[in-house]
Amino acid sequence: MYESIKLDVALVRATYADTNGNATFEKEAVSLEMLAICQAVKNSGGKVILQVEKVVKEGTLDTRLIKIPGILVDAIVMANPENHMQTFATQYNPAMSGEIVIPVDTVKPMKFDIRKVICRRAAQELENGSITNLGIGMPEGVAKILAEEGQSKKITLTVESGPIGGIPTGGKDFGASINPDCIIEAPSQFDFYSGGGLDIAFLGLAQADRHGNVNVSKFGPKIAGCGGFIDITQNARKVVYCGTFTADGLDVGIVDGELSIKSEGKIHKFVSDVEHVTFSGKYASDKKQPVIYITERAVFKLSSDGIQLVEIAPGVDLENDILAHMDFKPEISENVKLMDEKLFRNQKMGLKV
Repeated sequence: MYESIKLDVALVRATYADTNGNATFEKEAVSLEMLAICQAVKNSGGKVILQVEKVVKEGTLDTRLIKIPGILVDAIVMANPENHMQTFATQYNPAMSGEIVIPVDTVKPMKFDIRKVICRRAAQELENGSITNLGIGMPEGVAKILAEEGQSKKITLTVESGPIGGIPTGGKDFGASINPDCIIEAPSQFDFYSGGGLDIAFLGLAQADRHGNVNVSKFGPKIAGCGGFIDITQNARKVVYCGTFTADGLDVGIVDGELSIKSEGKIHKFVSDVEHVTFSGKYASDKKQPVIYITERAVFKLSSDGIQLVEIAPGVDLENDILAHMDFKPEISENVKLMDEKLFRNQKMGLKV
């Protein structure tokens, strides 16, 4: 099935002994799907090449932590440390692999800007005890909001790559978590998601339309793909989309608890019809799935008629700052509210979930 495969492994241990049983190679971090891939390759007549960073004495590894046995391995590649990172940004952090637990207050708070405003508003959708997924990009910040507000222990945050509990990391560290309760293999995590285990999921908002559809997968000739987006959004009990109102050149300040739009983005993210339907508003509406769309200046929800405007930010003009930058006119709630002023203050907001 495969002619060859190179495994760049990362979170449990793999081992290999030569034909004489003289050497054991250790690498921290291989999830169980890697074992399945190795088995498929080997049983199909292919070659398995394992990248490792250390050589240890034979028999010194805990056999319960070995995930790829030597009978599956055809060759070993010794990697330099700079080519064997734990994440794209971190060489090695034992708090990400469950070996130590660090104080939550050592997690650096988010910079005070519109990204933080959006993540704060998203965090207000949480309820005590919620089992939650955080998607890549904007939603990553929800974890830091909870940590800063001292609410992390009340919510179980998960990431599609396998961590459950703790504080998911962002940026080039995305996919890991600080102080996770456990780390399971990604296929099992998706089994949990697909089975309806999530109370709420936070995903990025690249493009939305009048029907409540969301596109994160295709923009002109650029195909980003959907990843696990569909699995997560179709089965979570509630979905919250997070993103800026416009893109490409948007410059927004926050002054005295109000938004000040200095420069508008050139790209409208709220369009009449999305180019690619990664999430179906109609399907969600038909099954009565609550859906929220959060930006720095407005909050929308999915109604039976499409997107409905329910909140606007302090300092924002409905006509000039919202409707003028949408390709359609949304349904407007009879009781449009101001977004909580505490979202726009450079201090803890007193979040309670």
